[in-house]
Amino acid sequence: MTTNVKVDVHHLTRVEGHGNIVVNVVDGSLEQCELQIVETPRFFEAMVKDRPYHETSHITSRICGICAGGHATTSLRATENALGIEPTEQTVLLRKLNFFGEILDSHVLHVYMLVAPDYLGLGSVIPLASTNPEVVLRALRMKKLAGDVCEAICGRHTHPIGMTVGGFTHFPQRADLEALREQLIASRPDLEATVELYSTLSLPAFERETEYIALRKPDEYAFIDGMIASTDGGEWPLSAYQSVTNEYNVPHSSAKHTKNQRDSYMVGAQARFNVNYDLLHPKAKEAAEALNLRPKITNPYANAAAQVVEIVHSIEEAIVLTEELLERGVQWEEPVKPTRLTGEGVGACEVPRGILFHHYVYEEGFAVKANCVIPTGQNLANIEADMRELVPTILHEGEDAVTLKLEMLVRAYDPCISCSTHLLDVEFVE
Repeated sequence: MTTNVKVDVHHLTRVEGHGNIVVNVVDGSLEQCELQIVETPRFFEAMVKDRPYHETSHITSRICGICAGGHATTSLRATENALGIEPTEQTVLLRKLNFFGEILDSHVLHVYMLVAPDYLGLGSVIPLASTNPEVVLRALRMKKLAGDVCEAICGRHTHPIGMTVGGFTHFPQRADLEALREQLIASRPDLEATVELYSTLSLPAFERETEYIALRKPDEYAFIDGMIASTDGGEWPLSAYQSVTNEYNVPHSSAKHTKNQRDSYMVGAQARFNVNYDLLHPKAKEAAEALNLRPKITNPYANAAAQVVEIVHSIEEAIVLTEELLERGVQWEEPVKPTRLTGEGVGACEVPRGILFHHYVYEEGFAVKANCVIPTGQNLANIEADMRELVPTILHEGEDAVTLKLEMLVRAYDPCISCSTHLLDVEFVE
């Protein structure tokens, strides 16, 4: 058995941002096991300060090019809660449809281009384009569909300009929605092929139960708004998010760690699946059955498979929403005006990587305090807990295998490392 292993990965590939995996085993004893986040905090909370309320979502959408719509939506909900704005039913429906487009876009990127190469023995998706071009073309078709959804609803794919406080400034035409409906329906063979592909992949045998946290609603698989819910029991209003996340600093990371009822918890597709399985679309439940997924999933490598289930859910629910919008007819609406210009509000959405919180304080229409708690930051302590439990079980496989399985483990969480680095002070910006 290997008793001395040293892993020093600088920087991990096929993730967004820069992170290092450092593990040191001496005489069979695990002396160091860290996921080091080495990026400088980006201070978006400071950028928001002193800006008018209608600019906040456009600034914070720049936190991430992948989850731009998620940040914008979460920011808008925080601002609307702070300023007493109740969006119309049409606005709610349009935001949901746009959100399904973003979930699809990000999940397809992760399951096909970032994770799949690990299971196919490839270093990246580039060789796959030569050996299995139909797989890459399928992924690109699905990503184009996601972009078309976001463009039709918000005016463009990345950093949406059509969503604003209280509503929209851009509305899809009937022909746009009819075209989207046909594209969504036509994508079903690609969905089936995606499920079939992932049903053939063999996950590393590793189980570790943890706390799973996600938004929960009584009547839908929650992506926008809801209560904070845990598989360990308990529900909390959004306003209590800081008592759930409990951020703290660690020496080896510029991103903070979090803990709730245990020393760590997991957010993301796997957490949503465990919390909200009963509310999945029936077709998504069929996909879960084909992938042998049932709550509660405790293998973190299965997060990508849970994302495949959410891809099916997002497409099928987007079809339902598109048909509802066509039946209702999309009408031009002026954004709902604030009922006050001074107030405090929290918004939360389930972006692709997990639950995202935005929290603002406004005075006379200008932001005076802001806080953003990012999903990847919430996962970091849990990833390290997985690493510490995994390493002793695979030492006998040798250093190269240990390194690969640790890289695959981190990639399974779909981390967005740059997003996770925010203000080092736990309190609001003063």
